[in-house]
Amino acid sequence: MKLRCLIIDDEPLARKGLKEYIHDVDFLELAGEFDNPLRASEVLMNQQIDLLFLDIQMPRMTGMEFLKSLSHPPMVIFTTAYPQYAVEGFELNAIDYLLKPFSFERFWKAVLRARSQKEQPVSVQAPSSTEPDYFFIKCDNKLVKISYDEILFVEALQNYVAVHTVEKKYITYLTFRSIEEHLPASRFIRTHKSFIVSAARVESIEGNDIRIGRHQIPISRSERENVLQQLLQNRLLKR
Repeated sequence: MKLRCLIIDDEPLARKGLKEYIHDVDFLELAGEFDNPLRASEVLMNQQIDLLFLDIQMPRMTGMEFLKSLSHPPMVIFTTAYPQYAVEGFELNAIDYLLKPFSFERFWKAVLRARSQKEQPVSVQAPSSTEPDYFFIKCDNKLVKISYDEILFVEALQNYVAVHTVEKKYITYLTFRSIEEHLPASRFIRTHKSFIVSAARVESIEGNDIRIGRHQIPISRSERENVLQQLLQNRLLKR
């Protein structure tokens, strides 16, 4: 199954780059490209379009305004040079938010999300009942059982890792990667090169920080899109 795509972007170089990326993905089909949203309206009314690559800052009408005007919008991936619109983008149920300039790897990740949503738009895979929900670490000359439900966040400390739980902090002689590989991606999010947080424990997002209890965990610029995508998509209530 191919996803029929439209590009709406007022920058010729941006459209050229997207066309090249789309051409390299066998499940994408480019149905057209436009330098402003108004010219794309007729195609959207008369053709089946599955996915929009939509710029935000454009003359006459922004991508946000255009999307809000559509009665039955297709899936949308925003492509922009402005990170400050990310939260509003996910309020509009965008599949992803690509910050220019973005690599093919980042583009690929976004379109895989779109394909997955197209194939299974509302299904959510239940966690396997046989999947272990804990691991053991060596700490203070003993083996300590750590349950996923107890973890607040994990912090890298040079040659050690600190696992912050509801009850206490455990410091163990492990690599950050080894801990990350044991944490299910559906429940834990990397926010920074030195931090992984439990999605269920996040209380608020304040600028470039996440609040978990009395702890303030940074969100790096490189991880911000992914963090917002995982935390907000289909969970941000709006009027």
